[in-house]
Amino acid sequence: MRNLKITDPEEHSGRSLKRPNSELAQETAQVVTALMNAATSLHKLHLQITGDGSFAQHLALNELYDVMHGHADTLAEGFQGASETLLKYENDAPVVLNNVKAAIVYLRQLTEEVAELQSIMPYSEIVNNLDLVKDSINSAKYKLIFLS
Repeated sequence: MRNLKITDPEEHSGRSLKRPNSELAQETAQVVTALMNAATSLHKLHLQITGDGSFAQHLALNELYDVMHGHADTLAEGFQGASETLLKYENDAPVVLNNVKAAIVYLRQLTEEVAELQSIMPYSEIVNNLDLVKDSINSAKYKLIFLS
């Protein structure tokens, strides 16, 4: 094992720390915000579900909104640590979901947004975390489509 020597972070052996481009940071912040907003939107829908299949839908939405804040936090903290850059967040309002069909369409769009971020993300550990976001969404879609 080679000996690591602690140096002044600003010196970094004569090299400057590589910062992500502002577009990557902005895209990441947008996905973090989208995940936080998704938790709110899905939670509100979860509280309004009635009718045939409502218990299964209620549970599926509950499982998903429960993990979304954690996914958002993991993404934000991981990116900020990997890039050594703080993200700047916009104040976007959560979408209003009136029924499960609208939620499924919304989840498909959210999956696309996450996949787009993955395609430009240079940090493999964050790409893996984004896979976990998609996995949570896919599991919920399965339950909403086939188990309701």
